[in-house]
Order: sequence, then structure tokens, then C-alpha cells
Amino acid sequence: MKIIKNLQDYHQKTPLALSIGMFDGVHIGHQSIINQLNTVAKDKNLESAILTFWPHPRTIFYPNDDLKLLNTIEEKTYFLEKHSIQNLILQDFSEDFRNLTGAEFVKQILVEKLNVKHLIIGHDHTFGKNKSGNFSLLEKMAPELEFEVQQVQAVDFQERHISSTQIRKALSVGNIKEANEMLGYTYSVSGEVVHGKKIGRTIGYPTANIAVNSMKFLPKKGAYIVDVFVKKQHLKGMLSIGTNPTVDGKLVSVEVYILNFNDDLYGEEISVNFREFLHDEIKFENLEKLIERLDEDKKLTENFQF
Repeated sequence: MKIIKNLQDYHQKTPLALSIGMFDGVHIGHQSIINQLNTVAKDKNLESAILTFWPHPRTIFYPNDDLKLLNTIEEKTYFLEKHSIQNLILQDFSEDFRNLTGAEFVKQILVEKLNVKHLIIGHDHTFGKNKSGNFSLLEKMAPELEFEVQQVQAVDFQERHISSTQIRKALSVGNIKEANEMLGYTYSVSGEVVHGKKIGRTIGYPTANIAVNSMKFLPKKGAYIVDVFVKKQHLKGMLSIGTNPTVDGKLVSVEVYILNFNDDLYGEEISVNFREFLHDEIKFENLEKLIERLDEDKKLTENFQF
């Protein structure tokens, strides 16, 4: 997959089948668009392409919102490449860019710059200044500018449209199974193993403290069954998201205890997949009560069928 980090650096004239959007999560709804995009590209001898924005436009319009995303840019790139997209174009949402009207965006960017011959958009996609671009505008402009346009309907799950927002809502209440079904894969976090307070090792449960990207959406605080990928190994683990209230912690941390594993992991990259929510974050009256609950969680994790 070719990655173009800014439209200004895009100079090829290869005709494209393209879709536009954030594609945060690259969930089942997005995958429906991608599958149709790849089919069209193959049938019409075009290259498939995704035009997305980084950072997220909401960080520009609502800078005070603490926006968290389902995918880091690295994860999004991985998933789009996995689904056979040939070109990924990352556009900075600059002032000049966001002031383009819908019609200007179609003519100047899609047609003149990118040579789009087939455009696929989602069921509710709008674009351009003041959301002046939509499917109706594209239908009007397509014949004159010699491209075809197609709108893909939403994919439903439990009588609701699958969306990044719905997935965040599921994760925020610990509904891992529902989130994973909408994603079409298991939700994960990753990062470097860093030094923590090292309290876990004093009670027989040493944990790896994961430095997660600050933009990454974290599920509800609590304990989870996870599978762990580290040092080319696939292992079972139990993960905690929270402030460690039993020992009066303040900052939110992501820590994983890996079953039957004792290697030094500091500085290693680690990835965990969320399988099941165990329980909310609990402030125990003492460490003995904490250990009792950890023992229970460990048994549940050992018996969990991955």
C-alpha cells in the first residue's frame, strides 16, 4: 500500500476508485465500503484509494473536547492495508482545506488532483465548508466531471447502524462482546512496557504497565480477560484499567498480568486484545481482599476459551 502523507505530495495520475472518511475503527460498516471499493477498482481497472484526515477534524472544530479514537494512525494503516487498499492519502485538516466548499472540493481535489473516476461514500457522509457537500451534489456534478458516484447503505447491528460512536459506547460500559462484533475483530491496545509502582510484584501478581497512545480510546475502568502478544508469543492475561484505588493511586494506568510468564518486559512493545469484562474497578479494604479477587480473576482467565 502506498501512503501519501499530504495531498501536496500526490502527483500520480492513475485513475482511482476512492472513498472519503475517517474510517475510525475500520469496523464492519467501513469494511462494507472497502469491499465494494475493491470490487469496483478491479472491475474498472482502477486503483483503490482512501482519503482520510489526520488529525481528526473534531480536534480542530472542538479543541476543548478530549477526543479519543478507536485506532491510532498506525492501527488504521494496518487495517486498511490488510483489506487490500492500494493507496492511503492522509490529509491535514488545514484552514485552507477546510474552507473549500463541497463543489470546490469535488472539482479541485477529487477530480483535478486525484483523478477519481469512481467515488464511494457512506450513507450519511457530508464534506466541504458548512457541510455543503453531500450525495445529491455529487450526483449533479458527476456527469460533467466524468466520474461515477455510489452511496453505500449502513450496516445494522441489533437494529442500530454500526458506527464508531456506537462502538465507543459499547466499550465505555464494558460490553466487549458487542464492540468486537461491530468491529469484526477484537479490540486492542498496545504500547511500550514502562516502569510503574511495582506493587503487583509484592503480592504475587507482577504486571506490565503499558504506555498507551494518549489518543487511544480506553474501555471502561475495570478488569478484563485479554490475550497478550509480546516477544512473538501469544499468552493469556488479565488486564486492569484504572487508578489502583486500593493503594490510593491517582493516574489512570493500563496494566496486564500475564499468566505463566516471568520475563523482563521493560522497553518491549506489547499488544493486548480484549476478550471479556470481568468486573468494575474496586477499592478493596486491604491488600488481602485484593489478592483474593485476583485469585478469582486468575481462575476465570485460566478457564476462558480463546
